Amino acid sequence: MENKDKKHKNKKNEELKKEECKCSCDEECSCDEECNCNEKCSCDEKIEDNNLDKIKKLEDALLRSQAELVNYKRRKDEETSRIIKYAEEDILKGFLPILDNFERATSQNEDKLTDEMKKFLTGFKMMKTSLWEALKKFGVEEINNIGEPFNSMEEEALMTDCDNEKDDDVVLEVLLKGYICFKEKILNMIEGIYAFAIYNQEELFLARDRLGVKPLFYSHMGNDFLFASEIKAILKSKIVKPIITKDSLSQLLSLGPSRVPGSGIFKDIYELRPAHYLTYKDGQINIQRYWNVASKEFNDTFEESVIKTRELLTDSIKRQMVSDVPIACFLSGGLDSSIITAVVSKNYDDVLKTFSIDYEDNNKYFKGNAFQISEDKSFIDIMRKTFSTNHYFEIISQRKLAKLLKKSVVARDYPGMADIDSSLYWFSKQIKKEVKAALSGECADEIFGGYPWFYNEKIRKRDNFPWIDSLDERNNLLKEELKDKLKLKDYVSKTYEDIIKEIPEDSDEFKKLFYINMIMFMPTLLERKDRMTMMASLEARVPFADTKLIEYLWNVPWEYKFYHNKEKGLLREAFKDILPNEIFDRKKNPYPKTHHPKYTKIVSKMLRKRLKRKNNVIYKIFDKDKIRELIETNGSSFKTPWFGQLMTGPQLLAYLYQFDVWADKYKIILEIN
Repeated sequence: MENKDKKHKNKKNEELKKEECKCSCDEECSCDEECNCNEKCSCDEKIEDNNLDKIKKLEDALLRSQAELVNYKRRKDEETSRIIKYAEEDILKGFLPILDNFERATSQNEDKLTDEMKKFLTGFKMMKTSLWEALKKFGVEEINNIGEPFNSMEEEALMTDCDNEKDDDVVLEVLLKGYICFKEKILNMIEGIYAFAIYNQEELFLARDRLGVKPLFYSHMGNDFLFASEIKAILKSKIVKPIITKDSLSQLLSLGPSRVPGSGIFKDIYELRPAHYLTYKDGQINIQRYWNVASKEFNDTFEESVIKTRELLTDSIKRQMVSDVPIACFLSGGLDSSIITAVVSKNYDDVLKTFSIDYEDNNKYFKGNAFQISEDKSFIDIMRKTFSTNHYFEIISQRKLAKLLKKSVVARDYPGMADIDSSLYWFSKQIKKEVKAALSGECADEIFGGYPWFYNEKIRKRDNFPWIDSLDERNNLLKEELKDKLKLKDYVSKTYEDIIKEIPEDSDEFKKLFYINMIMFMPTLLERKDRMTMMASLEARVPFADTKLIEYLWNVPWEYKFYHNKEKGLLREAFKDILPNEIFDRKKNPYPKTHHPKYTKIVSKMLRKRLKRKNNVIYKIFDKDKIRELIETNGSSFKTPWFGQLMTGPQLLAYLYQFDVWADKYKIILEIN
């Protein structure tokens, strides 16, 4: 009897232990069958499950309580259009800081507030307290804003022009007051990054920043109008189904990871384009563009352009340094991040923290090519020593890199840039351990001409988007019956022609190239940055995405930008005196990728396992033999980078893995007949 109880107890303990250690992911260890590695499963199973549960509970609670948070539902009678806002954590990231700003501003002028204003302020405080209490129940202790206007002094000054009662000393919340006074014209008066909605009982007003740093999607289904900063929030409503049409699939496979401007990939989901606003009234949608580049006569000498460029970029960097919390810089040792680091360090009162990413044992396997010429570390060392920064070298393991492919595709809501995304997500999590906001160098290459397609005539003369040179190979991967149906080349050509029609008249070939990069390539990288950093609760600021700088550079002749036959020659000269010589002369390198064969082995095994599933989407779309060949050759059978200068070999295998994960996770419905 005693032995029986003992056996029963041991068995129960084993079951408990097994349950406790059970991994939530569906992947096996990617090492050899007899695994001797000491690595723990990178998904941190138990913690991961708890976090996912919290996120799900938070999303569900916010969706249920949308009517309590903001009265976006209007009722005139039963036949009147209903406006439903499916809120999520991202929306609150913008809402609560507004309450903070309002409370802080009015507390400094309490003696000047009328009784009505005091009553209004009390209501704001109660709303703020209620929101925080609701969020803390789900373990949310802090949030970041979804946008940041960086010309706050100018905004505050312009408000005095609309105040009929001359209460200049009472600082009300800038955006709402500005909208009340100027309606959509307020968008011409503010700078920064934002995506916001205002409902005034007559109409709904949505707006997005000029360059699309912050996302905004919407859907209009019958009497329902839905909008959110992520596609998944709209799908969560169940009003919109996750349908992928022939057009959607053509877009994904010909342009991906870019999107057609205004597309939300899924049927009936749309993106509000950068520099546009939308009004919804009486069931009707009206969309207008409020900003674009404009051609003007340009008379500056090269020396004057150098001075002006430095002034504009330095001003942008300084404005984006404004923060209530410590800031940091992404630092790769390249020209763009080094300029930001140099300017920030010279204007920062504390020791500046800088961060870089590399991959496990990458120094052993790095192979240079025409695009990725050198490793970053030696250049980072020069910068951190020159400017005495407190630098963090972050190294991601190959297993972690592969494991986070799932999370990164969910963050983006459709197949993105594979491990280029997953590494940035992990990197952002490491930075968030130290700071809440960091400045990054995105957009410099698009506006200063840093990519090969600006200065390489052969690439520049391609018939469509110059960063897509893989159309034939992309098409060759498809099943035969889909090649004629999807017509990838025709789809790309039409998209290209549509964008060309938008370009201001009298634009030369370099302005045309500038424009299509600003409209198509830049948003892809900005979306990647925003999705991965926000998923890690890190606020990324991008000083090169500054409209005053872009408006000026639009009219600067190409000869200035390519000064001394150097990519970004104008930018180099503008900051020559503060940069170390090695940085000044360094040729552009793209975002680093892993070169380790271990990673190739891991993603190959992960993809093989996905393909064993009976309903995998890969074999519904791609030729089975071509996919098998791709796996057997570790991706080398696909000769051209899938997108731009990146996504070859193992990155392409990882992309296909993400594609199938996405289709399964989002339960996509293919309607391609």
